[in-house]
Amino acid sequence: MTERIAIVDLGTNTFHLLVAEKKEGEYVIIHRDRQAVKIGKGGINRDRITEDAIDRALDAMRLFKNTIASFQVSSVIAFGTSALRNAVNQREVLSKIKSETGIEVRIITGEEEAEYIYYGVRWALKLENENLLILDIGGGSVEFIIANGTEVFWKASFEIGAQRLLEKFQQHDPITQEEIRALDRYFEEQLPALRKALNRYRPQTLAGSSGTFDTLSDMYCAKEKIITAANASETPLTIEAFHTIYAELIAKNREERLAMPGMIEMRVDMIVVACCLIRYVLRIHTFSSIRVSSYSLKEGVLASVG
Repeated sequence: MTERIAIVDLGTNTFHLLVAEKKEGEYVIIHRDRQAVKIGKGGINRDRITEDAIDRALDAMRLFKNTIASFQVSSVIAFGTSALRNAVNQREVLSKIKSETGIEVRIITGEEEAEYIYYGVRWALKLENENLLILDIGGGSVEFIIANGTEVFWKASFEIGAQRLLEKFQQHDPITQEEIRALDRYFEEQLPALRKALNRYRPQTLAGSSGTFDTLSDMYCAKEKIITAANASETPLTIEAFHTIYAELIAKNREERLAMPGMIEMRVDMIVVACCLIRYVLRIHTFSSIRVSSYSLKEGVLASVG
């Protein structure tokens, strides 16, 4: 019988399902799905999953359960990240998921999350000797990893994800300059360890991991009429293009952002604060280029079991 595995990533903004099949000793991804569950919406800064969010989570997990059954997988690895990691009602949510779907969800630490993201990005970008700063902006947490193809020099997870930033700082749409300044002050306060690590290891490339970076790459490709393969593990973006897109995003409201080619609904709300974080990182350290990895946490988990 063909050996198949399902990976379920219960992220703060998006739930992901990945199904892979073992061929000639290596796992090959044969199916992907994602659902914009927004499990952190409305409760993330109070460390609580709201009743509405629990309902959305259960709907997504029932859907995933049916897909997993249709692929006849031999094992399921399901894990929760920031919103679930910090939720005071975590046990209740995981218990409901288990009783509704039979799927046992393990909560991973921020440290583990950063490690898996590194494996995913290393697989996608085929890293060699150059030092990179890997940046993964989730809804609940943000992971920074400085590494090359063989070694992780420094990694850290901070509970400053885009849903948290959105609910804490962005009260106007379009965002105001004062709100952007407040975000910058917050990043200064939260990320002194990042500055220190950047000064020590001097990475030349910023490697963005999926999520916001996927959408920024899609917007860049739409503008430049660049065609990329549907299953590409790396997609294009430049530092100059980022700054151009950032300037447009902060000037537009939700409806105007949604009309921008390459934008998708599941990113339209959080992308502004996420881009404020990217711009901050580009401001405190000089990078020569940006690379975008389509692989992140879930692919890293797959790589670690493969």
